[in-house]
Amino acid sequence: MEFTAGMIAGLIEGTVVGDPAAKVNDFAKIEEGKPGCISFLANDKYEHYIYETESSVVLVNNNFEPKKEIKATLIKVADAREAVAKLLQVYESMKPKRTGVSELAFIDPTAKVGENCYIGPFVAIAEGVEIGDGCVLHPHVTIGKNAKVGSNTEIYSNAVIYHDCKVGDRCILHAGCVIGADGFGFQPTEKGYEKIPQIGIAIIEDDVEIGANTCVDRAVMGATIVHSGVKLDNLVQIAHNDEIGSHTVMSAQVGVAGSTKVGQWCMFGGQVGVAGHATIADRTQAGAQAGIANSVKKEGTALQGSPAIEFRNFWKSSVIFKNLPQLNTTVLQLQKEIEALKQQLADKQ
Repeated sequence: MEFTAGMIAGLIEGTVVGDPAAKVNDFAKIEEGKPGCISFLANDKYEHYIYETESSVVLVNNNFEPKKEIKATLIKVADAREAVAKLLQVYESMKPKRTGVSELAFIDPTAKVGENCYIGPFVAIAEGVEIGDGCVLHPHVTIGKNAKVGSNTEIYSNAVIYHDCKVGDRCILHAGCVIGADGFGFQPTEKGYEKIPQIGIAIIEDDVEIGANTCVDRAVMGATIVHSGVKLDNLVQIAHNDEIGSHTVMSAQVGVAGSTKVGQWCMFGGQVGVAGHATIADRTQAGAQAGIANSVKKEGTALQGSPAIEFRNFWKSSVIFKNLPQLNTTVLQLQKEIEALKQQLADKQ
């Protein structure tokens, strides 16, 4: 696929500075640009690359003013990062979509598969399953009994949707993710741990993306719910009976313990841990490795550390923590001096 700078500017409401007929057919990072590629500049620390890049077209913010000559044609936009994201979406949507059912796939006769779907080799679709129109199931996907998948959802190899679970429209489930495995429920007894049957389900609403090897457990009763627009990175754990609010994002290795309710538009960095039975307010932000032990009640709270505290307090505390050995030495010395003064006073009496 080939586009001119003028065509691209029309798609992203940009202004061409240079040759509107400049042609591109691929994307590249600005430091790795080649003729026929489009790149973008959104961070000032990469500005020096724009004077060297071989890319034919570069997206820049409206306020960018070059300090010297640039070979590439520029397209000025309100937000270069947002514009390139939009172009990537357009590019992806224009790729030809595979359809058809492989002879090596198994589809139970009672299952319903919508129109214009692709079902790859060794996909297994159990009885009572419903698959919406336009879905793509890559090889070795497994869909359990009575599960439902909405329209235009893509499921990559070795992902598993357990029985009775529901996945919405336009979702992306990456390789190896598991929807609806049993929650971690055991009752301690004198003889060991007795399994508590997990008879609920997991529900994934529309426009959710779930990373590779991420798990969303089924509920003990009722449903574990991941609401619309949520984005989960690889290796994330969502435990039984959790509820994840719309448009929340979680980076790799986040773990949310059972029966926790996370609000909308929250942002969790890598390896954040959230205790069970907590309620996390909307728009909470937690930095990498934060350990959230209790509910967060105030909307928009920013947390850091373990146990997590307000991030400004965390950084102030970090400065003190680094100096603790010196402070300890000083305190011990002061204690000795105070004891010596006390002894001198006692001797005078």
